[in-house]
Amino acid sequence: MGSVLHLVGFADSAGHDFSALFHGLRSSVILVASTRLYQKLTAMFPEEHIPPHIPVVPLDTALQRIKDSIQDGDVTVLASGDPLFFGIGRKLISVFPEVEIQITPALSSMQLAFSRFQIPWDDAHFVSLHGRPSENLSALLLRWPKVFVLTDRQNSPNMIARYLLKECVKEKSTEIEVHVGENIGFESERLVSGNLEAIAAQHFVDPNVMILVNRCPFLQTAPCFGLQESEIQHSRGLITKNEVRAASIHALRVSRDGVFWDVGAGSGSVGLEVARLFPELRILAIEKEEEQWRNIETNRKRFAAWNLELVKGMAPEVLHDLPDPTRVFVGGSGGNLEQILDLCVARLLPGGIVVVNAVIEKTATQAPEILYRRGLEVEVRELVVQRFSYPEGERQQYNPIKIIVGKKEIQEPVYE
Repeated sequence: MGSVLHLVGFADSAGHDFSALFHGLRSSVILVASTRLYQKLTAMFPEEHIPPHIPVVPLDTALQRIKDSIQDGDVTVLASGDPLFFGIGRKLISVFPEVEIQITPALSSMQLAFSRFQIPWDDAHFVSLHGRPSENLSALLLRWPKVFVLTDRQNSPNMIARYLLKECVKEKSTEIEVHVGENIGFESERLVSGNLEAIAAQHFVDPNVMILVNRCPFLQTAPCFGLQESEIQHSRGLITKNEVRAASIHALRVSRDGVFWDVGAGSGSVGLEVARLFPELRILAIEKEEEQWRNIETNRKRFAAWNLELVKGMAPEVLHDLPDPTRVFVGGSGGNLEQILDLCVARLLPGGIVVVNAVIEKTATQAPEILYRRGLEVEVRELVVQRFSYPEGERQQYNPIKIIVGKKEIQEPVYE
């Protein structure tokens, strides 16, 4: 029988069963644990046999020590809570597929936090900010009615609260309840509740976790997809019609993350729907008209589409400084179609897709040719929209729309 890797969740709460931990320690040649957990363990059980301690950070060094030591005997890895809940368990399973791993979880910080604040968690969304840049936090954290957040020193509860207050409408901050648990499950545990402004003004000791309960009525009632023209702020009827919007987004085969350019965004209706569907995707709405800027900002706030960003200016000039896109939608070109598509294709990442909506014949003729000449695989779809209510409704017929789809091939590596 080969050596065993014991992955054990640790807690010093009353009634915790340490038998699996003691069993692993007595047969192990090393113990891998954070300094904090190691100090807790030695303080609680000074008489217990504890093998040589290997810090879990840096992780690559710890993994190498596990690899070297598992040849000589068992190894115990100590984790907080449940090692498979945003923990080291996923990494160990992938790195040591041939090693027998015995996992014994403790109650996770998530379970303990929800129980302390008496909040049901079966309908919650879970986000880890460990080592993650603090970008798009509003979209990540305010998209759902209830969110559990694993924080870190950079993304602390007070810093998160300040960011959300800065990015979002302050008047709506009272709709958001915040609950913070410090050292959850340990003797030094501290529980704090308040609104965003109260949490922003405090200091919190690491480690801690955070629960956001967003009571914004819109989150309870708005559809995930399918906003109506009457619900979206726009000017003079200048909005991509519902049916065309749906077909265009379908043609884009939108990726879950990356960067989406909405060029000639108008009221921003296409980018708005995409932003609400994919909160981790960064949406850049490029628009030159000041009247439309106000519409885009209004729609962003109304529908809590915090990952939708307004870029003011004329394309293609303002496109040069933007990050490379995975998807591009061109709803308007202002007479600069060829220059815009030239730049979009050049900047589009491999495997990316460009969709151009063409109402006028000139765009419908030029766009496929331009995309084809630039090496994209091109397909043209025509959509004719008619509406009438049953049984006696007046028929509405809109001008045909051509949806021009260009796909950029993934370049295979060349080996010499």
